[in-house]
Amino acid sequence: MAAVNRDNMEEVKTDDGSPKIKPRPIVRLGIFLIAHSPIFSVVFSAAGVLALLLLPLLAKNTYISENALMPGSARSMLSNQDVSDGSKLVKDIKNFRLNHEGQGVEVQKLIGKYMSDMGAEVSFQKFHPEGNQFHPLHFFSSPDSYALEENVSCASYGVNVAGIIRAPRGDGKESIVLVTPYDFINGGDYESLSLGIVSSLFSLLSRVTWLSKDIIWLVADSRYGDYRPVAAWLTEYHSPSFKVSDLLKCDELNTADNFRRAGTMAAALVVKVDGRSERFEDTLSIYAEASNGQMPNLDLINVVNYLAVHRQGFYVKVEKVVSLLSSSWLQIFGEIFEAVGKLAHTLNPDWNFGIPAADYLEGSATLASSLYSQALGIPTGPHGAFRDYQVDAITLKISPRFPPDSKTRQHDFFLRGARLLEGTIRSVNNLLEKFHQSFFLYLLTSPSKFISVGVYMIAFALLVAPLPMVAASLYIDGCKALTNSTHNPAENLKSWKWLDAAKQVFALHLLGFIVTLLPYFICQVPGQHSPRNRSIMWGTTSSSLLLITFVTIPGFSPFSSRLHGTNWAVLKSVTIAAAFIGLCLMSIINFATAEIGALLLVPTCLMAQPIKPALRSRRVKSLLGAFCSLVLVTIGFPVMFFALSKGLLGEGLVGLSLGGEFWTWLESLWAWKSATYLYIGMVHLPCWLLCLCILFHPS
Repeated sequence: MAAVNRDNMEEVKTDDGSPKIKPRPIVRLGIFLIAHSPIFSVVFSAAGVLALLLLPLLAKNTYISENALMPGSARSMLSNQDVSDGSKLVKDIKNFRLNHEGQGVEVQKLIGKYMSDMGAEVSFQKFHPEGNQFHPLHFFSSPDSYALEENVSCASYGVNVAGIIRAPRGDGKESIVLVTPYDFINGGDYESLSLGIVSSLFSLLSRVTWLSKDIIWLVADSRYGDYRPVAAWLTEYHSPSFKVSDLLKCDELNTADNFRRAGTMAAALVVKVDGRSERFEDTLSIYAEASNGQMPNLDLINVVNYLAVHRQGFYVKVEKVVSLLSSSWLQIFGEIFEAVGKLAHTLNPDWNFGIPAADYLEGSATLASSLYSQALGIPTGPHGAFRDYQVDAITLKISPRFPPDSKTRQHDFFLRGARLLEGTIRSVNNLLEKFHQSFFLYLLTSPSKFISVGVYMIAFALLVAPLPMVAASLYIDGCKALTNSTHNPAENLKSWKWLDAAKQVFALHLLGFIVTLLPYFICQVPGQHSPRNRSIMWGTTSSSLLLITFVTIPGFSPFSSRLHGTNWAVLKSVTIAAAFIGLCLMSIINFATAEIGALLLVPTCLMAQPIKPALRSRRVKSLLGAFCSLVLVTIGFPVMFFALSKGLLGEGLVGLSLGGEFWTWLESLWAWKSATYLYIGMVHLPCWLLCLCILFHPS
């Protein structure tokens, strides 16, 4: 009882006489992390990089999540007669083009006749694709550059051919789309083989009784590229235009009121035959990345991969960064992980997380390609047009092992390719609803291995975790320094010390927004300008705006922060907070972009500190820190990182044409409305400028 009274007496002995409340554990943990933020920032950053390197080891085997798919459960019904029909179409197209060179519309009519003879509803669609133009007000709008325009040239339009088979067991509310891009003017022999594969399958599907979803076969006029005709057809399919165009007068094809539609699209497969395989077997390449890192449901890839490997004997692959396969440092990591895995297996036979070093190299190269393709935000094939309408789609690029004029092997190639598509369509046909069981957020390390979002997000979380801790620690230290430097009680309001730094950070982010819009105005400059000249104009204008901002509004210039009483630690604190918010927002839009951005921006922000005190002290530790800061800031410059990434991808570093190539790369980003372009201009570039200002802060 006496002990309790003694504790109560000690409890009230505070400055104002109120009882002292013990902080909650979460608050004490936060205070502990902030107090030791330098140590934890190093630990978390190293753990984030290590987690990224461990991802190939953590990849799991793919599996079919939706039981209704049942790939390979039914016997193929494709006959030799169906394959003969496909071979006949390819032969007729080849003979027609030899005798009627340049008459593309007649080839469309020939394909339409074949579709009609199979019992399909045939329609032709004319489109006049315009070049993608950067417009800030249309950045996130749906593509409208494929609509029919007035007063266009009849020599530049394209014609798509679409045939629809109505499902005998369906109600017309769902459909499956098959797409074969084909250049009706300059199409090669390999390209026509894709028509033969799908025509063989179409011949079968026109008479089967098990179909519950309509089948659409779209032959896209790919003279303007593979993506644009598909996007034009999808725009007309989902958003019909009732505007009469002059294109209707261009030739004898009557496309007015001729467009046919089916039900909601359950899935889409784009089939291409592209060159001869480098292996001794037919190769199937799967492309799945759509705009802004969107991916189709993993079950669709799993079904195709299972049928191709275990039923038709294709060698299936996905894209990889070939230069990483010969990387010595990755080889060292692979051997280390392999040795650790063997050691763990000897300690406990149930621990099987190690993989051979060769498999680690393959997985890392494929993972890097998957991460890079998603980060770019540019579709890797015409399937990306379907993903804009929330339709799961992939591109299948088949490379046969024989030359295109080999008639003996062509029959077997058509048979196996059509059976692959038949099995996939039967699986999708079994679905009673859209794909939803499997993953939509994942990275591929091989056609049969993936990394789910719950695994790869750990690396990003570890990388950005130090940012709020370091920001809070720097803010506290900066406020203490400012308080000690003044004797005016009115200036000791620590709560508002960050406002001056926030104004400077806001000014540079506003400048980044303006720089992001500059390409639109540069493209309006009359005359023909090369990409190199446009990049020079962009860089000159951006630098001039930066100097004008610093000269006309000196309070916004970080270089004049000493005159306005802003400590560099407070400025760095607000900069880190802005970087943290930008990276977290970007992770919602495109996780791959946020991951790569964190690898660049987090070390740069954490290491940024004024170099003048380091030069004055001449200590080895200070000089080493200043050198690391300079290196990170140099690498973090977007143009420099672009050059280094080209070297890592095996394309080699560029010289005087670097500015032009960087402009062309940015053009591709805004033409495809990639959110990565906005991230570079409105998050990365302002934070990089702020780190540069901190580096040369007049402390």
